[in-house]
Amino acid sequence: MSPYGKTGTTHCSCKRNLIFVSMAQQVQPLTPTEAHYFDRHLKLAGFGREAQQRLRAARVLVVGAGGLGCPVLQYLAMAGVGHIGVIDPDTVSYHNLHRQVLFSPMDVGKNKAETAVQRLSAQQPLVQFTAYIDALSVDNALALIGAHDLVVDGTDNFETRYLVNDACVIQQVPFVSGAIDRYTGQVSVFNYAGGPTYRCLYPEPPAVCGSCAIDGVLNVLPGIVGTLMANEALKVLGGYGEVLAGKLLLIDVSGNGYQLFSFSAMEENKHIQALQPQDAFSQDEVAADKVVAPTDNALLIDVREPWEYAEGHDGAHINIPLYELPHRMDEWVVSGRPIVFFCTSGKRSRLAVELAKQHGVTAYAERLG
Repeated sequence: MSPYGKTGTTHCSCKRNLIFVSMAQQVQPLTPTEAHYFDRHLKLAGFGREAQQRLRAARVLVVGAGGLGCPVLQYLAMAGVGHIGVIDPDTVSYHNLHRQVLFSPMDVGKNKAETAVQRLSAQQPLVQFTAYIDALSVDNALALIGAHDLVVDGTDNFETRYLVNDACVIQQVPFVSGAIDRYTGQVSVFNYAGGPTYRCLYPEPPAVCGSCAIDGVLNVLPGIVGTLMANEALKVLGGYGEVLAGKLLLIDVSGNGYQLFSFSAMEENKHIQALQPQDAFSQDEVAADKVVAPTDNALLIDVREPWEYAEGHDGAHINIPLYELPHRMDEWVVSGRPIVFFCTSGKRSRLAVELAKQHGVTAYAERLG
């Protein structure tokens, strides 16, 4: 058990039963055990005991326990952030393992947030962890984000990124954001000290965005980008260094390139009053029977993992896992039929729709169940 309280798992039905107290009010002297554990931090010029105490008092919410979330969680935990919440409804898949270093083959099929918390609790007993196994949504985002001092967003879709941004603006919480694509990555800090928000950099989501599941990713890239994200989080919390607010760091691990771009705040983006309905970003996710008639002879494709498909499926669906779609286009692109992609949450099916659009195929996303 953590000396700060129990490590646990929860659903996100709590509205505001997490009491937010400012870091300044929570700062307490380090215990002898903590001082010994973090000895090298205490000796570090420009960091020292004061920064370590601020970390000890901080509450951080990590959104996503995937390729970026894993190194972020590990380094924030080992750095001594007092309370770390991690939210992820997803389960571990076998093809996650080459880059999501908190998990092992024995974890396949388990919830990522719960599994990450179990692993981290064993590694770092001086930190309190909470796993949230529901998806971040319009219904829970304000309560969860408002209960933390900082958010670190490692998700891979624009719908969640805009939700995180808008909730952080409303609750006046800064957040660190990172993204990866094949051999490249980017890191920035938003809503920090009056600086730009995510919408200042990306007013609108791009028409087409990459996905690890479709395009692939080099396994070291999320480790590099995730570590840089953790460093930005420690800067914000510990009060050292130059924070990447109003700056976008681009990394190319193939060409050894690092570029830093500046961008400005747009005043209207700092005054968000309410969260947008999530279907504002999910217009391709619809009930298939409302857009595809039986006479259309639609092709029904289940894009889940083979083991998920084997556990239960509709015989009318063929199974082509999302990551295999680019390599099996002869089975669906040339059919000339409209396509309905299925998965459990709708996330993978929406990515499949984006791929289909790139090839001029009419497609829709739907959730199973």
